[in-house]
Amino acid sequence: MATKTVTDQSFSTDVLGADGPVLVDFWAEWCGPCRMIAPALEEMANDLGDKVTVAKLNIDENPETPGRYGVRGIPTMLLFKGGQPVAQKVGAAPRSQIQQWLESNLGASATSNAG
Repeated sequence: MATKTVTDQSFSTDVLGADGPVLVDFWAEWCGPCRMIAPALEEMANDLGDKVTVAKLNIDENPETPGRYGVRGIPTMLLFKGGQPVAQKVGAAPRSQIQQWLESNLGASATSNAG
């Protein structure tokens, strides 16, 4: 499954109301590190399928949601489970580190087919 674009308006439904875990990438067009991790997040979204939804929220177009969750720098990734933020990762990282962070917060079984 490809990454899902979310907005301030759709965040409640797409992220907080999601059945499974959702990894939200807070990013902006002008952010070099955000563009660096984008391909890794796309690959992860495809590999994870329906186990974890990978969502992207442009902070310039949607300033309300990052403010609500205290996002101060980008890229910031927040992991939501059951409508609650359970983990946060700030800054760019290689796919392997993002994958490891995700597994440590979800349990390896949730991401075992990703690679």
